[in-house]
Amino acid sequence: MEEDRRRLLSILVTLMAGFGITATTVPFLNSWQPNPFKLTKTAPLKVDLRTLAAGESMIVAWQNKPIWIIHRTQAMLDTLSQIHSLLRDPNSLVKQQPTYARNEYRSLNPEYLIVIGLCTHLGCSPLFKPKRGELNSEWVGGFYCPCHGSTFDLAGRVMKGAPAPTNLEIPSYRFINAYTILIGEDPELV
Repeated sequence: MEEDRRRLLSILVTLMAGFGITATTVPFLNSWQPNPFKLTKTAPLKVDLRTLAAGESMIVAWQNKPIWIIHRTQAMLDTLSQIHSLLRDPNSLVKQQPTYARNEYRSLNPEYLIVIGLCTHLGCSPLFKPKRGELNSEWVGGFYCPCHGSTFDLAGRVMKGAPAPTNLEIPSYRFINAYTILIGEDPELV
């Protein structure tokens, strides 16, 4: 009788150990497989710009980040060269953009600004405030981060005195045609 109980207990312990090993080994082995969700998160994102009128903005998500796309008017573009003295890094010397966007407009096509909408201070999402005088009498238009007051111009360049240390980051992107961009793909590598 005692021996039967020990044999039963031994069988139960062996079964439980086998179940425990299986329960931990299967997820461990599955973790070695590529995650299809992660693969799509890093895939390039195609965006159609035909519905974006001059002066308007849109936000899309890429790699779990908000990407601001601004269709700048000629008046917006004209302000960019007039405010260099107000900017911390007017010539974009700190690498926050691909080399092809290291220009006054910080873009491939001056009409469109494609920028990661996360403040370089603490990662808050700034607000697009394009109208002159919208924040104060000196405001020429751009981005305002309400978390700590960082301000950026209409090219995403940081203003002097702002808590943000650098300009807004520009993702790699390329134009497929005049109205379609592919975010996450560098035109110099295609």
